Amino acid sequence: MSNVPGTAAVPSPKSRIHGCLLGGALGDSLGYAVEFDSIAAIRSRFGPKGLQDFAALDGGSHFSDDTQMTLYTVDGLVEALEWANAGVGADANACVWLAYLRWLNTQGMSAPDPAPRPQQRWIDSQQVLRHRRAPGAACLSGLATGEMGTVHRPVNPDSKGCGTVMRSAPFGLIPHIPAESVYKLSSDAASLTHGHPSARQSAGVFSLLIHSLVQGRGLLEAAQLAADHVRSDAEAVPELRARLDAAIRWAGEAAAQGSETRALLAPEDLVRELGEGWVAEEALAVGLYAVLATASGGPTAPGGQAAAPAPAEHFKAAIAVAINHSGDSDSTGSIAGNILGAYYGEACLPADWLEALEAPEVIRGMADQLVAVTTA
Repeated sequence: MSNVPGTAAVPSPKSRIHGCLLGGALGDSLGYAVEFDSIAAIRSRFGPKGLQDFAALDGGSHFSDDTQMTLYTVDGLVEALEWANAGVGADANACVWLAYLRWLNTQGMSAPDPAPRPQQRWIDSQQVLRHRRAPGAACLSGLATGEMGTVHRPVNPDSKGCGTVMRSAPFGLIPHIPAESVYKLSSDAASLTHGHPSARQSAGVFSLLIHSLVQGRGLLEAAQLAADHVRSDAEAVPELRARLDAAIRWAGEAAAQGSETRALLAPEDLVRELGEGWVAEEALAVGLYAVLATASGGPTAPGGQAAAPAPAEHFKAAIAVAINHSGDSDSTGSIAGNILGAYYGEACLPADWLEALEAPEVIRGMADQLVAVTTA
């Protein structure tokens, strides 16, 4: 029996991988249109409810560096798995670092000698990924050092920007590895560019959340497991604990009331309680809140219980919450889209939104590569 409300079957691994990457790109793209706008400016442009749909964007929207770096994360993992499937050991984090160095080249920058010069791969020939879409300063500067940052030898030691979280969903999409390995892979990769503990811990927890969903757990269960991991970690930074707990608490209050009376946080209150999303733990909290708070529909199910919304309607509602605030709207939208795509699979992706998405064939191309090395 499915754990996905309103669907007949559990999504396949392929559907979850495609759903996660495409869903993240959709949330990123819609959020990128308002990334640097205040909520007042968003309302002035799109009306009291803010930006709700791609149809409101006359010129369409591009995806940002969030999707670019997520796809390069996929590529680094694919290369490591290709080596592993061939019987050759490879350092997964080194493969991801080399992929990020190739992404750095797409941004018109290169690491100094003696940093390696990675060989080109399929992803590097995709021109749509070579545009500069407001890349994060820490991602650029950390890679531009030419040093492979680690937990013990960090680059940007004080940076905890959301550039780690927004690229880390792919670590949770790798099947057949234990949760602690998912966390380590993700947090180690975060250290390539960001040295603050919250940057790597938030990325690791986000990947754990995706991993739990791919293993078949429900949204709230996966969120609680992620929060439990943080609570049990003696080294967890207090701000990450506080933001995750607040996201789950406020989402519970909203979802319990159903869609007809749902008391979603106003954008101003969301920013006050969870943050603007420019730093790692805030971006994770906002994206998670948006997903959980919109997870129930109206009181139409038997027994008067709030019914689950249709997957595509849930997706649209969650992305609207995730992007309409004064903050890093593309990153919070991307995180929400990753979560729902991993949970529902492709069933949640609105068809009209997919038609508006930039270069879906490139995203699907990378998804297919990950499918090929993980499900064969």
